[in-house]
Amino acid sequence: MALGVAVVALSLAAGCAEPPPDAEARLAALEEEGKQMDAALDTVEDRLLGNQARMHLWQELGERHKTVSAIHCKHADANLAAILEHEERQEEKARKLKRSHSLASVDSTVLTSGQEPQSSHD
Repeated sequence: MALGVAVVALSLAAGCAEPPPDAEARLAALEEEGKQMDAALDTVEDRLLGNQARMHLWQELGERHKTVSAIHCKHADANLAAILEHEERQEEKARKLKRSHSLASVDSTVLTSGQEPQSSHD
């Protein structure tokens, strides 16, 4: 009896037994399912790689934005200081012009005190 079981086991292990009738159909279905799984995994991999590339792009843009912002702030401070200095110079010029106009009007008032200059011919 043990010898018979051993012979059957060896013949099945060696492939001598006839496969079930639906084995080819099941194998084809499994192969088709494997192809579909490969396609689905390829799609997921493409999406992951695309998202990873997009993430790297946004990180790069963020770093560039920080750099550009730092440069802008540096130059904006310098420009603001130059604008304020120019405004102070213009205000000083305006004060000097106002002072010179007021001195000129005082001089003309003194010169024209309402009296006619005396002539030496009288």
